[in-house]
Amino acid sequence: MANPTGGGAPRRSFLGASLYWSVVLGVWGLILLAGLLLIFARDLPDTSQLYNVHRQPSITYLDRSGSVIAVRGSQVSPPADLDSLPPYVPAAFVAIEDRQFYHHLGFNPWGMIRSEAYNLSHRGGTLRGGSTITQQLARNLFLTSAQTYRRKIQELILAVWLETHFSKKQILALYLNRVDFGGGAYGIEAASQRYFNKPAAQLTLGEAALLAATMKGPSRYNPASNSDRAARRATVVLNAMVETGAITPEERDQAFAQPVRVSAALADQRGQFFVDMLDTQVRSLVGEPTEDLVVETTLDLPIQAAAEQAVRAGVAAHVGENVGQGALVAVDGQGRIRAYVGGTDYGKSQFDRVSQARRQAGSSWKPFVYLTAMEAGHTPQEQIVDAPITINGWTPRNYTGRYLGQITLETALAQSINTVAARLADEVSTQRVKETAQRLGIISPIQTNPSMALGAVDVSPIEMVEAYNAFSNGGFRAPPYGVDRIRTAAGRVLYQHATSIDARQAVIGQPALPEMDQMLRQVIAAGTGARARIPGYDLAGKTGTTSDYKDAWFIGFTGGFTAAVWVGRDDSTPMRKVTGGGAPAEIWRNFMVAALPRLQTQPIPGGMVSPDADNDPLAKLLTTGQPIPDAESPTGMDPPEPAESPAAPAEPSQPQAPDKPRPPLLETPPGEAPTVEAPTQPNF
Repeated sequence: MANPTGGGAPRRSFLGASLYWSVVLGVWGLILLAGLLLIFARDLPDTSQLYNVHRQPSITYLDRSGSVIAVRGSQVSPPADLDSLPPYVPAAFVAIEDRQFYHHLGFNPWGMIRSEAYNLSHRGGTLRGGSTITQQLARNLFLTSAQTYRRKIQELILAVWLETHFSKKQILALYLNRVDFGGGAYGIEAASQRYFNKPAAQLTLGEAALLAATMKGPSRYNPASNSDRAARRATVVLNAMVETGAITPEERDQAFAQPVRVSAALADQRGQFFVDMLDTQVRSLVGEPTEDLVVETTLDLPIQAAAEQAVRAGVAAHVGENVGQGALVAVDGQGRIRAYVGGTDYGKSQFDRVSQARRQAGSSWKPFVYLTAMEAGHTPQEQIVDAPITINGWTPRNYTGRYLGQITLETALAQSINTVAARLADEVSTQRVKETAQRLGIISPIQTNPSMALGAVDVSPIEMVEAYNAFSNGGFRAPPYGVDRIRTAAGRVLYQHATSIDARQAVIGQPALPEMDQMLRQVIAAGTGARARIPGYDLAGKTGTTSDYKDAWFIGFTGGFTAAVWVGRDDSTPMRKVTGGGAPAEIWRNFMVAALPRLQTQPIPGGMVSPDADNDPLAKLLTTGQPIPDAESPTGMDPPEPAESPAAPAEPSQPQAPDKPRPPLLETPPGEAPTVEAPTQPNF
């Protein structure tokens, strides 16, 4: 029949046209999709690597004698059998990571759309992934974590490939045995051993939830280092398990009632604060490791054990005085770190109070004032008046509230007299005191107000031990270091610390060095540091106590070995009248009693062991054990008899300072200086 409209092909209906163009577009879409798949599939990784375990290189830390301190990096254990795991273990991961795991073909389109919509509406915030367990497995096995569309498309292709070659049970088993759980643990078995010290087959419901929580971010939700954040995420996991029917609300509540305890095995290892401190240094020295490394350190494990025990026991003994934390660091005369304790319990807090915390130095700062004065021409036996003084409107007071009148500089330092330190700093200038402290190793900001003379400066123990070390080693600056050598497991040396004794920088000259050592000996022999005395050893040091008793210090040394101790509270609340001559001096002494026999100790290179006290009646009383209140200890304890010390060796070879002019004695007011009562004020 002829077309009534006059020739041409008959017109299709709207439905027919829609079907036609849908088929055409579908065919072209399939062709385009096939082309894209071919393009992105060209450089897909070799799937034969499926059973290869890729891990980060490990770093083994050795002490100075070759004993293992710690191994940081990847830990891989044999794969766990899914059938041997409690049913709630895999259920926890499915509930929080991929609720549709048993129903999709490798990817979840709706989940991906929701994630993209969220990311577009929350630019600049934390991105949502939307990846299924199969996609995560594909990424972990074959790809990188690069945020690119190419990687995402390849991830989809590989996810579909996994789904077509393995059962859901096999995919879930591969996932659990390959995923990163943080802390260097790869796979559920390694994670269970690392965090709970048990096989994965014995995991409790709460422990399973805690491990599943790490999937959101193995570092941020690490149960050992971020326990609070991990616990909150584990609660989300348990609630998700209830929503998916994996457990009942009663089982969830029972899990809440049974606290999960992360294994203390890692915390019980010695020197973990030290290893943490070195970890970033190793990477800065040799770059990110691409193979297993061995780091030979300066730490001495027996001395480290003594330091950790001394800090724990010392803080525990004074917990009734509101002492909450402590830190200790010890170095030898060349700066090698021999002991490093950043806190009382690494398992509870990984915050390093040796190098990361800065607290007021208190009277432990005064040696910098006195050294500046000695370099300006003052002498230990010089007479000075302990009397009230006002400097630019600031009036320091002594701890005892009393003033002793005319005394020697040596006695003033031994008894930590505040007015004398303030008077000296004002005379030589706080700017010069600042320069002295910086020359010895203080790198923290130093203010130059008059109160700086009494230690109104925030410093770290690692800075203070470096600064005091110059008094112990003959006057040389020796920056602390912990890495001696870095090599590969095969023995190839990547880094070697170079120390040249001839190239050391002299920072204290003559006669200031022996004068300071002489005075600092008297702090222990007859002053505020009496509790640090150890018979038979040549020791010197200085106590420090800050305002409101927030910080207390003792920093002491023998020939070629220096240790700094700090105690206080992390929240900076006051302790109950804890002074540097109390808990810190006791911790220092207990540590040194254990450490000294292991060290090749020598007398302090400089200064007289016993002072000439003929012209100082107060010094006579102190050295003969007469009752004199401890200027820094609230107990006013009688100083014990001074310990016998080995004779000092000849002065070390170094440039001799020219004879310096001696300034006139500070003027003594007419008549005997009165004893003035004043409100009690701790040494700053």
